[in-house]
Amino acid sequence: MSGAAPPAVERGGLRRIGYRLIPGNGFDYLLHMRPREWPIMIAHTSLGYFLARGISGGFDSADIAALGPGLLVWVLLLNGGTLALNSAFDRDEGDIGYLDHPPPAPRHLALWGFALMLAGQGIALSLPRGFAIAYAICFAMSLLYSVPPIRLKAVAGADWIINMIGFGTLTPYAGWALTGLPLTHAGAWALGGFAPLFAALYPLTQLYQLDEDRTRGDRTLAIALGVRWSLAISIGAIVIAFACFARAAWLTPRLLGASRGLVLVAVAAALWLAILIRWMMRAQAMSPAEHKHGMYAALLAWAATDVAVLFAASGIS
Repeated sequence: MSGAAPPAVERGGLRRIGYRLIPGNGFDYLLHMRPREWPIMIAHTSLGYFLARGISGGFDSADIAALGPGLLVWVLLLNGGTLALNSAFDRDEGDIGYLDHPPPAPRHLALWGFALMLAGQGIALSLPRGFAIAYAICFAMSLLYSVPPIRLKAVAGADWIINMIGFGTLTPYAGWALTGLPLTHAGAWALGGFAPLFAALYPLTQLYQLDEDRTRGDRTLAIALGVRWSLAISIGAIVIAFACFARAAWLTPRLLGASRGLVLVAVAAALWLAILIRWMMRAQAMSPAEHKHGMYAALLAWAATDVAVLFAASGIS
C-alpha cells in the first residue's frame, strides 16, 4: 500500500471541493492536520470534562458551552499542529492514520504546525492552570516526538510512552482541567486507565505501515516487537486498562450502582478482546489493508470504552 495515488484519486470527492475553496496548495496544509481525527479527539477530550462534572455531581447541560475554547485549542491547534509537524518530517507516500493518499508535504508544513501549537499555548495560558500545564507538556513532547535529531518517534518504546501520556491520559485530563474541579480518586483511576488503553492501541496503528517505516529507517515499537508480540502486548495492556476502569466504577456507584457500572466496563473489555484475539489468530496471513481495517475496528472499541467509562465511572444517566 505504498506509492502516491493518482491525481484523480487524490483530488476526488470532498478533496476536489477543498482545493477549489482554498487556492494553491493551502488545502494540503489542512489535510495534513488530519481533520478526520478531530471527532475522536473532541470526544476523548470532552470525556474528561463530563467525567469531572458527573463525579462531582455538578453536571449541567449548560456547561457544554464552556468546552468550546478548550476544544479549539487542544484539538485544532495542539493536535492538528502536532500531526502537521509530524507529516512534515515523515513525508509519507502511502496511507497514514486518518489520511489516505496524503499529498506531498508543503514546503512550510513544519513551520505551520509549530505556529499552530505555539498559538495554542498562548491561548491556553488564559484557561485554567491545569489545562495550560497539560498543554505545555504535550507541546514539548510533540517536538521531541517529531523533530530531528531527537525524533523519538523513531525510537521503539519512547514513541509508545509519549503517546500513552499525551493522548492516553493528558488529553482527557485537559478536559477535566477545563472544569476547574480538583482531580478525585475515582477520576485518577479513570484517566490513568487510558494510558494502558493507548498502550494497547498504539502498536495497532503501526502494523499496516511496517514496510514504509522500515524503508525510512524508523525503528517503531511494532517493528521492534513484530506483529504477534505487538498484539500480545496490546492484550496485556487492555487487561491493565480495564482493571483501572473497574476500580473507578467501583468508587463511584452513586447513580448506576457498582454492579451495573462494572457490567458496562466488562462489555467494552469483551469487545476489545474479541477484536484482538481474532486479529492475533489471523495476523500472519493479513495484508497491510487488513491490518488497517483492524486498527479502525480498535478505534471503534475505543469509542465504546469512552462511553462505558463515562457512564460507569461518573454515574451520568
